[in-house]
Amino acid sequence: MKMRVLAIALTVLSGCSSLSALNPFSSDDKPPKLQPITASATVRVLWQGSVGKAGLYVFTPAVVGSTVYAAAGNGSILRIDAGKVAWKINADQPLSGGVGADDNLVVVGTPKGEILAFAAADGALRWKAHATSAVLAPPALGDGLVVVRSADNRLTAYDAADGKRKWIYQRPMPALALRSTAGVLIDGPYVFAGFPGGKLVAVSTSNGAAVWEGTVAVPKGVTELDRIADITSLPVISNGTVCAVAFQGRVACFELGNGSQMWTRDVSSAVGLTINDRQLYVTDDKDTVHAFDLSSGSSLWKQSRLAKRRLSAPIARGDKVAVADAEGVVHFLSRADGAFSARLATDGSAVIAAPQALGANMVVQTRGGGVFAVEVE
Repeated sequence: MKMRVLAIALTVLSGCSSLSALNPFSSDDKPPKLQPITASATVRVLWQGSVGKAGLYVFTPAVVGSTVYAAAGNGSILRIDAGKVAWKINADQPLSGGVGADDNLVVVGTPKGEILAFAAADGALRWKAHATSAVLAPPALGDGLVVVRSADNRLTAYDAADGKRKWIYQRPMPALALRSTAGVLIDGPYVFAGFPGGKLVAVSTSNGAAVWEGTVAVPKGVTELDRIADITSLPVISNGTVCAVAFQGRVACFELGNGSQMWTRDVSSAVGLTINDRQLYVTDDKDTVHAFDLSSGSSLWKQSRLAKRRLSAPIARGDKVAVADAEGVVHFLSRADGAFSARLATDGSAVIAAPQALGANMVVQTRGGGVFAVEVE
């Protein structure tokens, strides 16, 4: 049966509350009022910028050293160095996926499947290429490649120097799949990507062949909707371990080199997880933040007092774990026990993309186009 992509549309989600976590344009009631907390940490905005509204898409900022790149639906692309705008350009067409970057290139994608690569130094266009369908996720750069995941769940690798196509990876898909903005992760000789049906795949950067495939979740249920068990967020890696989480599925960790499964836990997440050398943190579909021991998968704590706030994926910085919500508020939890440590408001619009590490600090991009660097003291 030919795969059908389930668009994240209100007409679909209104009849299936379990899918509403996947909808960045949810028409649910306003998130519940936040209850006061006693702050035990000081947080502040180091700097802020504006790139433009996200529109219909999800834009994740890219961080290279102390430099932040951000993009917007109207084609704007921005480079910020230590809080100061180094350059701002317009791609002269709408954008739908971004940003991927390294020391040399800044790469974004369009709804028509075009890949645009610009010089990191000055924003000059370096090359263009075409994917097999719309690009909804940030491209990944590494090992001399730009690897793009398109909306049809194909991975395409391009030569970073000139944009020539090197290989395409495609695997069988289930009859129904969620529209995903999850990108791919390059680590050493592997490209890691999660797929519909709950599969995590390690692909060789040299030729695009699958090296190993791990099962994060197994589709269950009678109807096609019940059987959706898609990985809709980015895998994470630490100390030889790679982990992923599936919607209507589980969180699972594997040995990086051979794909041997280390442990699994029954947690459903549409937005994702983060990892450090000892713990794994995940935001589930009920907006509960969980902490697990990385080596064993044992539960350490969970924080459920942000229910219905439509949280982002978590990020761990120092002794804090942070998540952002549909009103642009960033919440800081203690890594030790999940207790609230601090809270910071941004511009009032939702933070959909996962916060990104900026040295010891973090950066978030809101749907309204705000880019905020945040410090925790």
